[in-house]
Amino acid sequence: MTYKAVGPWMGMQALTDTSTVQNHPLGTKVVGIDNNPAASNKGEGEFIYLKGIASTVEGSLVDYDITLGVTALSPATGGEGPVAVSMSANVANQYGWYQVRGCAAVKAPNAAVVGAGVYMLAATPGSVDDAVVASEQILNAKFTTTTGTPSSGLAVIEINYPFHQGAIT
Repeated sequence: MTYKAVGPWMGMQALTDTSTVQNHPLGTKVVGIDNNPAASNKGEGEFIYLKGIASTVEGSLVDYDITLGVTALSPATGGEGPVAVSMSANVANQYGWYQVRGCAAVKAPNAAVVGAGVYMLAATPGSVDDAVVASEQILNAKFTTTTGTPSSGLAVIEINYPFHQGAIT
């Protein structure tokens, strides 16, 4: 899937690019539309500009701090707070876009069922699965494809400002 930002942005960093230079204020949000609707037809998405973290690849699920504009790979055992999907291999000390709304290609190495809830994948930070585990659900997210679509090791999830479920007591 390829999204293209829309709006009055001149010289904007492309949604799938990573940069060693901060090109926008951290926390900036933009809307993008599917650049190839005939192939993927994923419509509109929303993206936030953040600072990267080591081991991030395209499709990594990350936790982010909206105030500081920083990320961390989402822990394999759940967590607290908002999450987003990396649009690039945006590693430490680099800057890039993360998807927070729309259909996002996310790391999902195990088979998933279309329509299933999204959970953290045990022992693999930044990856998701559909296996139900208490306190590891990502709310406001569901699988829209199985693993392998759009490519190997990825699945498409529909998200709307997703966040960790947090502890169940």
